[in-house]
Amino acid sequence: MADSGAAPREWRVTGMDCGSCTAKVRGAVERLPGVADVDVALMAERLRLTLDEGQTSPESVEKAVRGVGFGIAPKGAKPEKPKGGFVLPDGAFPEAGKTSEIGGRAEESTARHAEAPSPSWYQTSKGRLVLGTGALLAAAWASRLVFPAEIAHWAFVLATLIGLVPVAQRAFAMARARMPFTIEMLMTVAAGGALVIGEPEEAALVVFLFAVGELLEGISAGKARDSIRALSQLVPKTARLEVGGRTREVAAETLQVSQVVQVRPGDRVPCDGEVIDGTSGVDESPVTGESVPSLKAPGAEVFAGSINVEALLRVRVAKAAADNTIARIVRLVEDAESARAPTERFIDRFSRVYMPAVVGAALLVAVVPPLAFGLAWGEWVYRALALLLIGCPCALVISVPASITSALSTGARNGLLMKGGAVVEAAARTTHVAFDKTGTLTQGRPRVTDVLALSGREDDLMALAAGVESGASHPLGQAICAEAERRRVSAADAVAGRALPGRGAEASIGGATVCVGSPRLADEHGAMTDDLRGRVSALEAEGKTVVIVLREDVAEGLIALRDEPRGDAAEALAQLRGLGISSVMLTGDNPRTAQAIAEGLGIEHRSGLMPEDKVTAIRELTGDARVMMVGDGINDAPALAAAHVGVAMGSGTDVALETADAAILRNRVTDVAGKVRLARATMANIRQNIAIALGLKAVFLVTTVLGITGLWIAILADTGATVLVTMNALRLLFFRPSGGAEVAHPSRGLAYEATRESASATL
Repeated sequence: MADSGAAPREWRVTGMDCGSCTAKVRGAVERLPGVADVDVALMAERLRLTLDEGQTSPESVEKAVRGVGFGIAPKGAKPEKPKGGFVLPDGAFPEAGKTSEIGGRAEESTARHAEAPSPSWYQTSKGRLVLGTGALLAAAWASRLVFPAEIAHWAFVLATLIGLVPVAQRAFAMARARMPFTIEMLMTVAAGGALVIGEPEEAALVVFLFAVGELLEGISAGKARDSIRALSQLVPKTARLEVGGRTREVAAETLQVSQVVQVRPGDRVPCDGEVIDGTSGVDESPVTGESVPSLKAPGAEVFAGSINVEALLRVRVAKAAADNTIARIVRLVEDAESARAPTERFIDRFSRVYMPAVVGAALLVAVVPPLAFGLAWGEWVYRALALLLIGCPCALVISVPASITSALSTGARNGLLMKGGAVVEAAARTTHVAFDKTGTLTQGRPRVTDVLALSGREDDLMALAAGVESGASHPLGQAICAEAERRRVSAADAVAGRALPGRGAEASIGGATVCVGSPRLADEHGAMTDDLRGRVSALEAEGKTVVIVLREDVAEGLIALRDEPRGDAAEALAQLRGLGISSVMLTGDNPRTAQAIAEGLGIEHRSGLMPEDKVTAIRELTGDARVMMVGDGINDAPALAAAHVGVAMGSGTDVALETADAAILRNRVTDVAGKVRLARATMANIRQNIAIALGLKAVFLVTTVLGITGLWIAILADTGATVLVTMNALRLLFFRPSGGAEVAHPSRGLAYEATRESASATL
């Protein structure tokens, strides 16, 4: 447990390009006193930990990371380029809470970030090492044709030593950090041993193939990062800000809440905000994946990164740059990497035992046959060296995180957010899905159908109800306010308003307590008469939801509303049945309304549930099933937390979105099946990767011990397994959660184009 004086710290670590790299960084800092809760994220190039500076200084942490060959810089500082490492270009991730002055310097900084190109492979240290070792190997082979065998022999020795020096440096640096069992150490021992037993030709080839493998890992990591980096690039770098009646261009990251910006036709919206002037179609496909432009009029919400299609819009900024939709998605995808899947954690533990075991086995292969059976030392030492190379666990270690990262990126660009590998694995095992009704299976935009005043006028009743529901986030409350506005009825002045979760809302109007809530609330207040109960029953029999307006525990009237099912709800339930998943609707609505909706959709239902009742229902289901809960409201948050996987609809409240394990941005019920489909495809991909990694090693382990394959085949098998695993994981970038195997529409989903280009380049 961390000391009470410890505090969280964060750095950016550059040069990591595989799962083994993260293990090295983690191992380098975990041994330091006062360090706890170490989290290393490969794709985000992030190191987080809890540090007690009384025991270890931040400088000591940085020294430890640099000591194992990586660059490190505090969060927000200029990234440090490591020797021989791949560096993610600046601006890949938005810095939370980062602010700067409006004006030139911020714009110049933003522009530099946007223009920072990824280095070509031959411009990196690893690329130059490949070119250098390749040239030396070619020269050594050429020397065999021209010079005597002795000179050619020393040419191969020279090629081996020159290529092996940087590898050996990293190996001994890791050994000093108490991590002797690394691929660099195995490589150093194998190549050095090959020289000792008189096999410089194979040693030189092994060094070259190792350099190629390292380069390919770096390129693959860079391409995978590109898909995440492209998310933040959806937000324009500049915005047209209205100041003093004039418009000037400023850095979008400097926009502040309540400022007003202009968005011209064809421009991307620079912020999350509210339209205050203008009417135009807005293409939200970069954010939600929905290809049909949505009409935006004054009062409508717009998202950062969406595209204005038709006319000029004036937008009031609602959220700072660090909190807009795109920034939150990027942070969610970035943070999701920390929530490792159980399979990944198991493989990590397995690899820590696996490599020492392989080293031990190689040692036995080297000494037992010669000592016990009098066989040739040179031959069995050679086989042992080849076995060492096969023992590298890189392909196995990267098999899970590579697939998870690809799945998270695919989900993000299709509006399906999942908070890490653990969520992906849990979603793949889902057997039951529980749905909230209002706003999830239904439109969430009910309209008032009946207004019945028991005393006074209907407009007076609507004024009271609208006063209580002013500012409400619940769909029923919003529908009541909308109806009052349609009738041109002014809402009564209300104070001390508060929500009554699962029952309604109340406020003080004119010194009296006014409640707007369900018949159950009226019953609790003793306001239900036989006549009122009969009227409520008649309306509920028509599939309507009834709320009763109470003033000082006396019923003033009732309002009936109806909320129609979403157009894709029935199809979504059919898709889930096709996946072998059962569904149930949990709602706080009355039994008659719930039954009318459930019968139309063909789904089981439980009605009249309070928030705690939904939690109880979820716990009952989780007793013998793997349950996913889908909801959108404040009252759904406890149930979302209680389920194995909680999924919030994108239109839901911030509480639901923060509590949930996953989110659906497009508000399509069919995306629930898409999320399960993506999770199952990811787990299948992971199983394939593990089979590739372990299968190749098993085959070549046997052939190596039998003397069929040698050193260069061993390193080729190791490199090949890593490349195959990475390429197989990248196939998920083309997975179509809606049911196909390939993304068909270039505008559907976050950063599709950039992801497609980067993945294509890798494949």
